[in-house]
Amino acid sequence: MKYLIYILTLFAFQFAFSQKDADSLPQLDLYKIALVNQTDSYITFPIDIGNIEPLMFEANVNPSFIVRERKDSKLMAVLTPQIIIRMYNEESYPVRTPSYIPQISFYYVANKTEILNSLVLFGKIAHHSNGQDGRFYNEDGTINLQSGNFATNYFELGFLKTSYSNRLKAIKTIKSSIEVHPKSWMLQELKGQYSGLRWHNTFTSFKFPLKDSQNDRANFSLKAEATIMLDNFNDKDAFDLDRFNASLTFYYHPKFLEDIGLFVQFYQGMDYYNIYFDHQLSIVRFGIMTEVLKF
Repeated sequence: MKYLIYILTLFAFQFAFSQKDADSLPQLDLYKIALVNQTDSYITFPIDIGNIEPLMFEANVNPSFIVRERKDSKLMAVLTPQIIIRMYNEESYPVRTPSYIPQISFYYVANKTEILNSLVLFGKIAHHSNGQDGRFYNEDGTINLQSGNFATNYFELGFLKTSYSNRLKAIKTIKSSIEVHPKSWMLQELKGQYSGLRWHNTFTSFKFPLKDSQNDRANFSLKAEATIMLDNFNDKDAFDLDRFNASLTFYYHPKFLEDIGLFVQFYQGMDYYNIYFDHQLSIVRFGIMTEVLKF
């Protein structure tokens, strides 16, 4: 499955659109560009396919609070109290060690040549922990997944490039960024086994309805993400596949639903759920997503 996901991700990154005028669409301002970069809130169905533990659901709660002087500001901040929760399909349906990822992001419009053609620089400072205070290791030397303490802080720097295809009625964005976890910012036990230097690349496309439609949101969207862990951790070889995370998400917004839509996601890579980072996932998942971006 992992090779299929890598191939699909690379294909999505190569997918290109012709550039034409976008007068038929409202302006893509800094606020909307920032929302594209923020992780969407979602809930998965209990039908994951792959090697993840049986779940009732995984939920990502990710509201965005905007700080700006006025609507046409070139500089803006976004506050996000992100929380990821997994409810396990076990007796009494426990919720174990949620991920708490509060963060603040800053966006700046560096260049804007057309209505939907712009370059935005961004930076982020974030904290990632699981709210536990137990010992990191069990007595047998394994990681304590039940109550072990997990905590790290990091910053991320990168850019977002937006453009538009009038022929396909689609907006695309390309993101590239570097994420850094300084060793002094992370838990002592994580040093040497948790990657502190990551290169993220993301391609997103929003497919719009026909010109005469009154729909103010995209009918379809696609997001392809790839991350490479660049530093030395766990003595992994330079081309070890465990250094690569890749995902491909398809989102569909039916006309009969107002604020939510359906998605399917393919994911291969390190488990992003705090202290479960030592696990490698290869999964296909389905669920509902609140893609709040409107145009």
